[in-house]
Amino acid sequence: MRSLSIAATGMLAQQANVEVISNNIANMNTSGYKRRRAEFHDLLYQDLRRVGSPSSDAGTTVPAGVQIGLGVRTAAVYRIAEQGDISITDNSFDLAINGDGYFVVTLPSGEEAYTRAGAFQLSSDGELVTPDGYVVSPGITVPTDTIGVSINPDGQVFADIDGQVAPSNLGQIELAIFSNEGGLRSIGDNLLVETEASGPANVSTPGQAGYGRLLQGAIETSNVNVVSEITNMITAQRAYEMNSRVIQASDEMMQSVSNLR
Repeated sequence: MRSLSIAATGMLAQQANVEVISNNIANMNTSGYKRRRAEFHDLLYQDLRRVGSPSSDAGTTVPAGVQIGLGVRTAAVYRIAEQGDISITDNSFDLAINGDGYFVVTLPSGEEAYTRAGAFQLSSDGELVTPDGYVVSPGITVPTDTIGVSINPDGQVFADIDGQVAPSNLGQIELAIFSNEGGLRSIGDNLLVETEASGPANVSTPGQAGYGRLLQGAIETSNVNVVSEITNMITAQRAYEMNSRVIQASDEMMQSVSNLR
């Protein structure tokens, strides 16, 4: 019976759905995290009577035909790039992006990665880095005699240095945008890397057309809506149970056939 394998594909699809939802809930407090959504496609169909085929010598055709579906599969897991809430931290090196764009981070391999999580710190050399010590491109170094750092919405970094009247310009933080944000590949640690699907990074300064602006002393929180995720999880659980009941019903039908005398 096809219903056994069809229901099995349904259970596998809902299992994947619950895994995506559980990852969203697990990251509800992860800075800059963008929730994911599973997308499903139906599988191939078996034509028992092909639609549009001739039904007589008079030229009549089959109007609907008979197609039996073979189940469902997980087609993609999309990243929803909706703006998260802004949480004020009053930490001078915390930065939130209000609008589009990603911070550019240089990995130890020299490859560039991208993130929305702006919880930055200073390294032992005074460089602006991520919590894992990766340098925030293009590289901002804060002198040791700095008594205060200010970052304006356009990404310019200024330091109030002891003994100087005018603030010193330390550099310019840049943002990257992509033609297809959903094509970025997650590598963990709040980092993404570009792929053929995302297209190359277009790097510019905050505040330019199409780029967000920065807010110092704040971070962007996760855009996970817990109420929606719990609702989606209940729906997926019910769908999983219904597919399991289809398997149970199919098994009982096969038992009835095998018990015929």
